[in-house]
Amino acid sequence: MAGNFTTDMIAPSTQVDIAEVMERSGKAFADYKKLSPQKRADFLLAIAAHIEDAREELILLAQEETNLPQGRLNNEITRTTTQLKMFASLLQEGSWVEATIDTDIDGSVPAKPDTRKILLPTGPVIVFGASNFPFAFSTAGGDTASALAAGCPVVVKGHSAHAQTSLRVFKAIEAAIAQVQVPAYTVQHVMGPGSAVGKQLVMHPAAKGVGFTGSYNGGTALVEYARQRSIPIPVFAEMSSINPVVFYPDTLAKNATNLATTFAASITLGMGQFCTNPGLLIGIEGSAFEGFLELLAAAIKEVLPQKMLHTSIHTAYETGLKKILSLEGIRELGRSCKEAAVLEGTPVVAMVQAKDFLANEHFTEEVFGPFSLAVSCRDKEELQQVLKSLKGQLTSTIVATPEDIRAFEDVIELQHNLAGRIILNNAPTGVEVCASMVHGGPFPATTDERFTSVGTSAIKRWVRPVCFQNFLDEMLPAALQNSNPLGILRLVNNQYTRDAIVKVPSP
Repeated sequence: MAGNFTTDMIAPSTQVDIAEVMERSGKAFADYKKLSPQKRADFLLAIAAHIEDAREELILLAQEETNLPQGRLNNEITRTTTQLKMFASLLQEGSWVEATIDTDIDGSVPAKPDTRKILLPTGPVIVFGASNFPFAFSTAGGDTASALAAGCPVVVKGHSAHAQTSLRVFKAIEAAIAQVQVPAYTVQHVMGPGSAVGKQLVMHPAAKGVGFTGSYNGGTALVEYARQRSIPIPVFAEMSSINPVVFYPDTLAKNATNLATTFAASITLGMGQFCTNPGLLIGIEGSAFEGFLELLAAAIKEVLPQKMLHTSIHTAYETGLKKILSLEGIRELGRSCKEAAVLEGTPVVAMVQAKDFLANEHFTEEVFGPFSLAVSCRDKEELQQVLKSLKGQLTSTIVATPEDIRAFEDVIELQHNLAGRIILNNAPTGVEVCASMVHGGPFPATTDERFTSVGTSAIKRWVRPVCFQNFLDEMLPAALQNSNPLGILRLVNNQYTRDAIVKVPSP
């Protein structure tokens, strides 16, 4: 923790400890929210720089704790620093606050007041580190970066699967706090049993929002804690997604070999430990779909098992795989040709007829790992039934030629309703860090489909709109003042402009 706390003090043992952490976060908010956008940007850039300085040490720590290879960890650190820099740029440009101004009008009947709206930070945010992303979705990941950019202090609940890695990243944040001289306790770090510590954090009155990436059970538990408060708070949880991919007939007839290679790689990328793993492959029965599945099964057989992140994920995968393969109507198509060793995940692809799929909702449960289930539909109508039976997803992928797109326009429209990101002729694995990205979706993919946890729009989870009516100019936030000292784009009397307001009638 920052200030008088040190990185050795990471395991609060009583509710008093958590209360102390949260009270400090509340006090930090009072000062941190007043910092200029440039000061907050400097802070984010300093965090990125200190993480970069510790890159080699961080990779070694994470390799020891997660079984992830150096290349993957190296890329993830780059993604983490890129996110921090992206939010710094957003702050420096400044227009994200959505400054909206409606000036009063002399002589209007009835009299019209001067009203001005802006997005302001909500308060301390609790960020839960993700087990499968030790950097990009953890201590200094997207939730933390976006909350700090918004003007909210953060309390990080480090994940036990990579505790030392989390602490080392927090040390980089502490260095940035000292360097830029932002308020003490702007970021704090706690460890401890997830359910007990997590509940205390979320239930504390100072907490104003929660960011979580993990299991359905974990996310819904946090939502329940938030609802039990006298004043509920939003929980932005990314939880469960099987990311359906629909393979349309014409493209299978023309591109089966390439598609089998591409999707075998996507299914087994990182041993399937990505929330965008293509877990459901849907097509219309016939020689084209059957031929594709044969090629896919052959490709899966050639993928060697690899160690999964940690024991809990491996155990959950083995349990989930055993459960789904025991369901009536399922048929295993392909399995890695090599027997899995300790902690290794076995790549598997299986198939079920649509009628059996529709009869058993357990087929829609996520099996987090290198597994994918193919669903064979008799015709277009059954394909539509399968899509209508699915719950919310992070991604929905269309694999189609122009001929397919014309022939299945109504089916493709159903896919639009399923997810936050709709993909054409690409595998869903890989989430680009950019302003236009949406990493979210209808429940149970996330708890609030209106928001994203990746991209600059992620900042909007931690702000609220506030309207100032009839305020003196000097009382207003800089973004709403007449002279537009920040030079940002504003909506003034329904016209977007960067110009100053030359004349506003006196109140």
